[in-house]
Amino acid sequence: MNAHTRPEHPSPQDRPARLTVGVVGTGRVGPALAAALRLAGHRPVAASGVSDASVRRAAALLPEVPLVTPAEVLARAELVLLTVPDDALPGLVAGLAETGAVRPGQLIVHTSGRHGTAVLDPARRAGALPLALHPAMTFTGTPVDVDRLAGCSFGVTAPDELRLAAEALVIEMGGEPEWIAEEARPLYHAALALGANHLVTLVAQAMDLLRTAGVGAPDRMLGPLLGAALDNVLRSGDAALTGPVARGDAGTVAAHIAELRAHAPQAVPGYLAMARTTADRALAAGLLKPELAEDLLGVLADGGTA
Repeated sequence: MNAHTRPEHPSPQDRPARLTVGVVGTGRVGPALAAALRLAGHRPVAASGVSDASVRRAAALLPEVPLVTPAEVLARAELVLLTVPDDALPGLVAGLAETGAVRPGQLIVHTSGRHGTAVLDPARRAGALPLALHPAMTFTGTPVDVDRLAGCSFGVTAPDELRLAAEALVIEMGGEPEWIAEEARPLYHAALALGANHLVTLVAQAMDLLRTAGVGAPDRMLGPLLGAALDNVLRSGDAALTGPVARGDAGTVAAHIAELRAHAPQAVPGYLAMARTTADRALAAGLLKPELAEDLLGVLADGGTA
């Protein structure tokens, strides 16, 4: 699906009726989505969550919505958000279906990036309408998340007959629907994890190293640099590559590795892996000259120990 085929403004017959909404799993995602649906006119009526953090999130984002058991959430809601960790989702769906909690005609929505609608098959066999709506966004568990949904892309997977309803729900939450085929969900999710989760690790590690180097405000130093790098790569792809690897500065890379071994040996494997990948992409893009690549790849192959 692309911007030319998805409905920017669903027609009345495609727009979901005002629904009662339940949330199973009041982690960081579920309450924010339910709050966004409430702004669109739907009515959150029940949620489930047991930890202190879950109770606080529900109170902040879904005030006056009672916390009940998962089965009671399904009993009260026409639209149920299953917002639990990926690995917990299959067991939850199977358990709810086996105990008769799922009702025919009920919309069952999960927010897992990894799974499509196949994981909801037990609920589908009980008559539910399955949707997979994954927001491509990091969540804080605070009210700011609702505002961040504006323009957020959602990975949408649903049966053909429910596609318009799924996309309309996303648009009502302020998001942008992007159709993901069932078989492509794991790859889609891997791409997001590679880009977002690993970015957090890289930036946190870079801040640690800058502190070790004596920088007093590594966040302030990295902010403009990383912002520019992100903007450049989103606009230009591999053409945005800069730095010693893309230039083929083997001596500089060897010096980096030596310093990391001395001060942060735990960072060396990640540096080597990313440098090798960067070199491969720079070569393929014609940025790294082949005559310079040989020495650079040699440094990376021996881990800078030669």
